[in-house]
Amino acid sequence: MTKRIAIIGAGPSGLAQLRAFQSAQAKGADIPDIVCFEKQSDWGGLWNYTWRTGLDENGEPVHGSMYRYLWSNGPKECLEFADYSFEEHFGKAIASYPPREVLWDYIKGRVEKAGVRDYIRFNTPVRDVVFNDETATFSITVHDHNTDEVYTEEFDYLICASGHFSTPRVPEFEGFQKFGGRILHAHDFRDALEFKDKTVLLIGSSYSAEDVGSQCYKYGAKKLISCYRTNPMGFKWPDNWEEKPNLLRVDTDTAYFADGSSNKIDAIILCTGYLHHFPFLPEALRLKTDNRLWPLDLYKGVVWEDNPQMFYLGMQDQWYTFNMFDAQAWYVRDIIMGRIPLPSKEDMTANSMEWRERELRQETAEEMFTFQGDYILELIEATDYPTFDIEGVRQTFLEWKHHKKENIMTFRDHSYRSLMTGTMSPPHHTPWIDALDDSLEAYLSDTSEVKKAG
Repeated sequence: MTKRIAIIGAGPSGLAQLRAFQSAQAKGADIPDIVCFEKQSDWGGLWNYTWRTGLDENGEPVHGSMYRYLWSNGPKECLEFADYSFEEHFGKAIASYPPREVLWDYIKGRVEKAGVRDYIRFNTPVRDVVFNDETATFSITVHDHNTDEVYTEEFDYLICASGHFSTPRVPEFEGFQKFGGRILHAHDFRDALEFKDKTVLLIGSSYSAEDVGSQCYKYGAKKLISCYRTNPMGFKWPDNWEEKPNLLRVDTDTAYFADGSSNKIDAIILCTGYLHHFPFLPEALRLKTDNRLWPLDLYKGVVWEDNPQMFYLGMQDQWYTFNMFDAQAWYVRDIIMGRIPLPSKEDMTANSMEWRERELRQETAEEMFTFQGDYILELIEATDYPTFDIEGVRQTFLEWKHHKKENIMTFRDHSYRSLMTGTMSPPHHTPWIDALDDSLEAYLSDTSEVKKAG
């Protein structure tokens, strides 16, 4: 009897899994029956932009944390698919820092070519998962919003690819209930023009604070203040952007900081991270971790050690993204298809602990992306996923970090060489700070015309 596989989520990780099985089928292999449940109306996960915040049209929590004007904050050369280059998709080399719509088009292009859309049931969130010990199967209950039907089906394997950047971590500070301006989490940030001519407080010191603040600066915020709990981001900020130690409290219109200073503010954006949140999973199958390079309980970063019929994709803190998801998806595919045997639970856990101990020794950014690159290399060496130049990716990351330190507002103007094709990316026709139109058409055009926002 043919085995059945359920995939939760049709974002980059879930789509990588579909592509992995399609790749095996194209080489003549018989593959299991596959169903991918996606709660949104289209594929792409976070890259599928929506103006909605809070609840979607079906009353589900909005998945997307994507905002208008977002451009890749790392070189596209570090996330390029090994089996589908940017040049193949666009028919030419493009600049190294694409905006969201361009990256979404690229993600879609590969799976459209692979013809895997029919595996996906859209507008169908997973409500409940039960593992049946007697039959060694999963009973998965879903809600099809297209027909308003709740139903349950049985599967032999479950792959959770629902992501971990959609449920915001929302702290509270003294005075929030009295503050007279706007308070929102970066998950609900959609348009930087909302904060034009305003003084904005950004709470947090990681990528969200850096990029949301940069967007607000680019689109005309009057003043930006970032505050940090432990360490500042430490970039060379524009004159109207400063960093402060931890926020102590706010009142109606003023923020007070740990260094004794205060500042009038109009809005507060919480750039405070996300939770690994799986409300549809039972306790026995639920991953519990913060955002780190090596979550425990996952052999090779993907196999749920307490039940190796269950897998997670993309649950790590991420330097690498799309090609890491691919490496994981190919590895999971080969476990399910019997190509990679699994050791005992004790040996799986011991292997995970070795990786965790190594993770704990990582201190610098270079050590961290080398750690993740070594992990990816270990996975792809066990499968037929195309080998790519991971050392070249590491060097590109180093250049990227250097360019950011040089100037946080110009690092996206640099170009890098594709690690898949060897082609040097051309410079973009317009400096990032002046490129106010982030559409695919504007980005791919050969002109330097800038469409004014507003």
